Amino acid sequence: MALLAELGVVFLLFDIGLHFSLKHIREQARDIFGFGPVQVLLGAFGLGLLAMLIGVAPLPAFLLGATLALSSTAVVAAMIAERRQQNCPVGMTATAILIFQDVAAIFLLIIVNALNGDGGPLGPQLAMAVVKASIAFGVAYVLARLVVRPLFDLIARTENEEVFTASALLVVLAASWATGSIGLSLTLGGFLGGMIIAETPYRPIIQSETKPFRNLLLSFFFISVGLSLDLASLGQHWGAVIAVTILFIAVKIATNAASSLIFRWSAPGSMQLGFLLAQGSEFAFVILSLPAMRLLVGDQVASIVIAAVAVSLALTPALAKSGRKIAGKMRARRKTKDERETLERELAAPVLIVGMGPVGRTVADALSEFEINYASIEKDQKTFADANADGYAVVFGDAADPRIWEPLGMHDRKIVVITAPAIEVSRELTPLAARAFPHIRRFAAIAKPAEREAYEMAGVIPVVDDSVPPGLDVGAAVLRELGIDDAAIENWRESQQSRTADALATAEAAE
Repeated sequence: MALLAELGVVFLLFDIGLHFSLKHIREQARDIFGFGPVQVLLGAFGLGLLAMLIGVAPLPAFLLGATLALSSTAVVAAMIAERRQQNCPVGMTATAILIFQDVAAIFLLIIVNALNGDGGPLGPQLAMAVVKASIAFGVAYVLARLVVRPLFDLIARTENEEVFTASALLVVLAASWATGSIGLSLTLGGFLGGMIIAETPYRPIIQSETKPFRNLLLSFFFISVGLSLDLASLGQHWGAVIAVTILFIAVKIATNAASSLIFRWSAPGSMQLGFLLAQGSEFAFVILSLPAMRLLVGDQVASIVIAAVAVSLALTPALAKSGRKIAGKMRARRKTKDERETLERELAAPVLIVGMGPVGRTVADALSEFEINYASIEKDQKTFADANADGYAVVFGDAADPRIWEPLGMHDRKIVVITAPAIEVSRELTPLAARAFPHIRRFAAIAKPAEREAYEMAGVIPVVDDSVPPGLDVGAAVLRELGIDDAAIENWRESQQSRTADALATAEAAE
């Protein structure tokens, strides 16, 4: 059971490594190497102090704090994909932080394994572990370029799925065996194996081929966690489990929000991110199950913390929803002069987006990418509240009501994008809008080419949008209308598609 459980963690790290491409790192370097470390350090410090206050010794306390400072990649990534937040600031930054946390978890595993529970000096052991890990990363990079890519090119010519499966398993297990042989953890090898393949075009098929093994073996890991719990002790200390859960979630929300404020995030955005990352990590189960860690903190404390982490994972959807709601209310109450000026600037923006569902969000992301101001309007209250909470410039109302056109500042617009058009409404309103605002170009995102002619006759420019994520085609059309270079637009499209694919793959893997 213990061996199968460890292999489950190896395959989990392998899956994380599959999303750790160098391109992704370059695009989000500031958040990964800036925001991520600050968030983990503040969380480790705050939670470490909390552990010391309840009687844990300093070294175990801060190791425990660092462990609890990590958040759940599987749970948060699935929620980001489900709520289509992968291209909004909160979603992108949360993903970048989770990437850093995944790497930090690997080094935490190295540190705890280096301790071996023998009380020896940590410095030399940690230094040697870092040197070994650095060499392992370098070797993995060389192998990815010189060996693995040509090998999979050769295997692809055989058109044999079983060979792909066997080769993927070979990479995972061989990399894990190699790192284990030099005194590092097997899990680091799994991560490096995934990172090797992330640089090849074969990542999707390998991920799909290894998913059944990962799910099966990871289930053994969670079984082993359950077996490690002392139910009699937990029954006696259920109050401690609830108290620890509340305290560590509260501290994480505070330290996460503080990290965001350090990086000049708004208070609403900081609060939303703080709640989204407030749960514990699946890595907490791994680290707290290690003999060295249990010896340092004690079996009873480890069991209580493991139970608290499990409860926090179950509470994640409610926590994220609360954070989003609080952020929305905070944004709705903005009253300062600077914020009023920002609102006025948004209302005078060249583009108005009608509807802030998935298509509208993508168009807004496109304009923000090229620093083009926009305003948007949404008539569905829930969609409006979600978009407002996620930081989009949106007002509530129905753009089909001509009475709202003047307050929306239509005279200052150049383009109106209708993201969920109805041909009957377009036929009725377009002649009136054309007389009142002849300078405005009206784009409509349509789903079927057969609808194109009807919208053209109504005086609207139809754009057939069948992209993933929704809105890429109409977003590109609007950018071209505004004079953006085609090459820049294509780079933006590829970036959006890559983020969406990564988010969906991670969410699917989490399921």
